[in-house]
Amino acid sequence: MARFFLFLLVLLSSVSFGQNLGVHPVSNEYQKPTDPQVLQKLDQWQDQKFGIIIHWGLYAVPGIIESWSICSEPWITRDSTSSYDDYKRWYFGLKDSLNPVRFNPERWASISKKAGMRYLVFTTKHHDGFCMFDTKQTDFKITNGPFATNPKADVLKHVFSAYRNEGFMIGAYFSKPDWHNENYWWPLYSTPDRNNNYDTRKYPWRWQKFEDYTFNQIQEIVTGYGGVDILWLDGGWVRPQNTIDEEVLMWGAPIPQWKQELDIEKIARMARSNQSGMIVVDRTVQGPYENYQTPEHTIPEKRIDNPWETCMPLGNDWGYVPNNNLKSADRVIQTLVEVVAKGGNLLLGVGPKPDGTFPADVEERLAEIGKWLDVNGEAIYNTRSMPHYKDSYFFFTQSKDEKTAYILVPKDINLTRLEWTVNLPKKGSKLIFVPTGEKVSYHIVDGFVQVDMPQSIRLKQRDNPVWVFKFELATE
Repeated sequence: MARFFLFLLVLLSSVSFGQNLGVHPVSNEYQKPTDPQVLQKLDQWQDQKFGIIIHWGLYAVPGIIESWSICSEPWITRDSTSSYDDYKRWYFGLKDSLNPVRFNPERWASISKKAGMRYLVFTTKHHDGFCMFDTKQTDFKITNGPFATNPKADVLKHVFSAYRNEGFMIGAYFSKPDWHNENYWWPLYSTPDRNNNYDTRKYPWRWQKFEDYTFNQIQEIVTGYGGVDILWLDGGWVRPQNTIDEEVLMWGAPIPQWKQELDIEKIARMARSNQSGMIVVDRTVQGPYENYQTPEHTIPEKRIDNPWETCMPLGNDWGYVPNNNLKSADRVIQTLVEVVAKGGNLLLGVGPKPDGTFPADVEERLAEIGKWLDVNGEAIYNTRSMPHYKDSYFFFTQSKDEKTAYILVPKDINLTRLEWTVNLPKKGSKLIFVPTGEKVSYHIVDGFVQVDMPQSIRLKQRDNPVWVFKFELATE
């Protein structure tokens, strides 16, 4: 059977970003939370700036794009000689092959910390419904298969513990849809798309069973796995009908005529009764339970005052795909700089291999990113966006007390002189090149700050992807 699907897997691994219908854009409204504990947690989260999201599940075994291959929509490519039912049986049967005997979450956490990351979002289950924790609601889980006897079989427990020990904020990714659950995709009917496949108006009891199942699983996560800071809910098509606006219709995803929503208020109330101040991120569903916004694969064009996070994978795919085309360290660093200058956080996606290890090239790339942050992190962490966050090709950030400003200059500009007209230095303030601590002379002429770049910086720092300077900010 594995050979039967070999050609199919090649096709699927090549269409990963073709899953445009699986990408969540930023929602068009934001409702600020009122709970002081949630606001405090959000402020703490905004200090972290750089996080890791780990997609790991059955899809790692063949190395294909997350769960999407079992969703029967036109943009999904499968081998035309195979039947859909056969494919689903093969895919769900991968539960008997996932045996990550080299799983070492302490190494993951160490690598992530050295990369400069400060918070974690881990996939407790993706849309296929396979659980990476020891849920009591289903046998479709990592603790019921070849890995069951391993001391670290309850993967979620050990991932959370390892990252918590490294000082990370902890987030649980959870898919609202569940394509394995018979009360979401009822076997009585075909499964034509991502939505539940029966009219919930006719069978409300069945949908209620699914709601109970979801509630119980989230309750397990927030009561049995230590401190959790973020509940990151994916699958934005599972939403109240009154939130389906023009923006949602523009996704191009099919919209059912019946109710397909969960009681997020009840879930959030339960979660916060066990985890005070928990951040709830009901992605793209604008309202009281989208505590921060999550544009996917993209950076907003302009600064956003609301809490937000760009989520994007290090490669083309969220999960493990062999020979994935990784973004360069320079590109990730420059992306991080732009995101932070515009007021957001960057959540970078990594997919472990089926044996439980990060790919070697992923480890190398993360280490490169970390080297830059080791030296320049003060311009990133615990900073806030400025009203004038950009001038020409330069970005600015500022300390939370608004006294110190940072100017971040991409190396590919290749300038011998820097000039900017906003965010002027305080009279008498020193301009410091952050990596070396050396003082750099400057002049202010007719409202322009002018800096002749020292040769020592231009030559010795030629491989530095972003040059960082700091100065005391003039008060108006």
